[in-house]
Amino acid sequence: MSQVYEIISNHVSIRKYKNEDIKEDDLNKILKSTQFAPSSINGQQWSVIVIKNQETKKKIADLAGGQRWIAEAPVFLVFAADYYRTAMALKKQNKEFKNIESIEATMVASVDVGIAFSNAMNVAESMGYGIVPIGAVRREPMEIIELLELPKYVYPILGMCIGVPDESPMKKPRFPEEAVIHREKYNKNLEGLINQYDDIIKEYMNARTEGEETRTWSQGISSVYDKVYFPKVYPTLKQQGFKNDK
Repeated sequence: MSQVYEIISNHVSIRKYKNEDIKEDDLNKILKSTQFAPSSINGQQWSVIVIKNQETKKKIADLAGGQRWIAEAPVFLVFAADYYRTAMALKKQNKEFKNIESIEATMVASVDVGIAFSNAMNVAESMGYGIVPIGAVRREPMEIIELLELPKYVYPILGMCIGVPDESPMKKPRFPEEAVIHREKYNKNLEGLINQYDDIIKEYMNARTEGEETRTWSQGISSVYDKVYFPKVYPTLKQQGFKNDK
């Protein structure tokens, strides 16, 4: 148990990889680990698309806003919310797929993706590989959908670069425990802890960038969340059958 904790607690995102392939047996174990993840009603509302083709990785890197590490990683995984199999089961039982109309369906599939992703991440890191999550597979979702030929009721949620690390980045500090672990009831008195964390992140950024950047956590978050940064998600979810109307 202590070994698992050490792996999880020492995670850092890796964006630079050695020119080495992932061993096929290792990759198979990483992928198989996702299938051991729990899922709501055993629906297994997720799938993984494994991408090694250099041209495809380059296209995804461009669609993700120029994240070159997608193209440079030997393997890129796309974790998708997946109700395609579910729809087939309902058709087999001569029933209408009503739950896809609800926001709950989208939430359930996203949670299932997250759990499966965590399994793959932890197994990959236990083998000495480095990973970085890529949320920007949702930046141009319809292009990703068409590129990967995702059918109706399947939607790209999260990507993962995997490779042999060629960097040792600083471990990013996390919030003080009191800000995220609440005992019995939610503690709303967080201003002091946020101020404290802003100072910590400012020092971290200063050290990581050798003085080139000193943004705080609040500044970084505010630069993203002051707008709808992936506006194509909602309409393309609807196009893929996730209505989110109820």
